[in-house]
Amino acid sequence: MQDPNADTEWNDILRRKGILPPKEEPKEDEEEEQALKQQSIVKTYEDMTLDELDENEDEFGEEDEAAIEMYRQKRLAEWKATQLKNVFGEVVEISGQDYIKEVNKAGDGIWVVLHLYKPGVPLCALINQHLCGLARKFPQTKFLKSISTTCIPNYPDHNLPTIFVYFEGDMKAQYIGPLVFGGMNLKADELEWRLSESGAIKTDLEENPKKQIEDKLMSSIRCSERTRAKDSDSEDEDY
Repeated sequence: MQDPNADTEWNDILRRKGILPPKEEPKEDEEEEQALKQQSIVKTYEDMTLDELDENEDEFGEEDEAAIEMYRQKRLAEWKATQLKNVFGEVVEISGQDYIKEVNKAGDGIWVVLHLYKPGVPLCALINQHLCGLARKFPQTKFLKSISTTCIPNYPDHNLPTIFVYFEGDMKAQYIGPLVFGGMNLKADELEWRLSESGAIKTDLEENPKKQIEDKLMSSIRCSERTRAKDSDSEDEDY
């Protein structure tokens, strides 16, 4: 028996003559189901991140490789555009009124380095100088400075300099007082290493520069001790 809903010329003639009833239109749910069946698996890539594309690439067939690569390049371009938006490159002065906006609400994925200082404190001036160089070297990190009492009322001077490190509004590290920084002997690469330990920047330094100085100092001390020991042995032999 012929299906009265089939799309054939004979059925069309019978419908026109009123022998067959009009063709039944598919229900809305059936249309959606058919559309989903016809829809390519490629559509699932549209909402995937770069990491998700990498994680799920084994789930897709060879015919989808071109589409996967297309979406990967799209996601990569979006990521690069986001990175370009988040370029800072300088140390910005803020006040207490700016604190919430610039620090706590800095944005997703943003590291913030905030230096509390006071004019006339030599070590604070040195750190501000080092931070200017680091801000240019690591433009994806937001570097800020603020006069301590302007930012935090009655902040004690003996805590200066102070550096707070935040990520997405949460404090991740704090460095308080001159002893933490090693005084006026602080070098830019030593501060860079310290901030990299907090996660605020990704340094290309292979080891702590301070350790190199300490190793040289210890080596020098050991050499001096050996020299004194030899001199002492020689004096004993003379007696």
